Amino acid sequence: MARKKRGSGDNGQGIDEWILTYSDTVTLLLTFFILLYTFSTVDNQKLKSISQAFQAMFTGQPGQSIIEGSGVTPDAPLESEVNPENMNGELYNVYEQVKAFIDENQLDASLQIKEDERGIILQMKDSILFESGKAELKEESTPMLSKISGLINSLNNPVIVEGHTDNVPISNYIFKSNWELSTARSVSVVRYFIEGKGLKPERFTAAAYGQYKPIAPNDNDENRAKNRRVNILLVVSEKEKKK
Repeated sequence: MARKKRGSGDNGQGIDEWILTYSDTVTLLLTFFILLYTFSTVDNQKLKSISQAFQAMFTGQPGQSIIEGSGVTPDAPLESEVNPENMNGELYNVYEQVKAFIDENQLDASLQIKEDERGIILQMKDSILFESGKAELKEESTPMLSKISGLINSLNNPVIVEGHTDNVPISNYIFKSNWELSTARSVSVVRYFIEGKGLKPERFTAAAYGQYKPIAPNDNDENRAKNRRVNILLVVSEKEKKK
């Protein structure tokens, strides 16, 4: 007996399988967005990032990652304001020396003290050290860096110099991305300490993060300026906390 062909008259059994798959996918997406709305207040920027990620998934076009769009980076040490009351041991000693150095040299307007899980951070805005889009140190920045080199020389801690940018794309004949710019800037500072001031090279690490470790949302000029920074991290091997 000849088999019956599947068709539109076969009680709906002829519906193409791709339509069923598509309908399942749409249902799952709808459920996902309902859950987002149910469990939290929807952040428009995050929702836009999620939409872009799904667009990339279905169309194969480049899209912003969900993690990047939320302003969060995996395993990124979180910079925070210093709380001396929670410190003791080496961490407290390093903080005290950094605080005394800033007060003595009246550098409160140029340097901020921060901390993360690795140690104490001296944070500077990029405009103090560099012209926009450039990685050569301003001549007027070297007196301050010279003083910082004296502080570093008085300590034994390893030093990590970190370059950070905002999320505004850069592409010129020198730098093709924010990665290259932040790398060149951190290396410029390290070279100054080593070649200009004679500090031991084995103490230094140059690190670059581009736009991917922001400390503020990149949603206005003021916040973008906060993200354009250079961190000089004094590493404390065992970060002790008061109990």
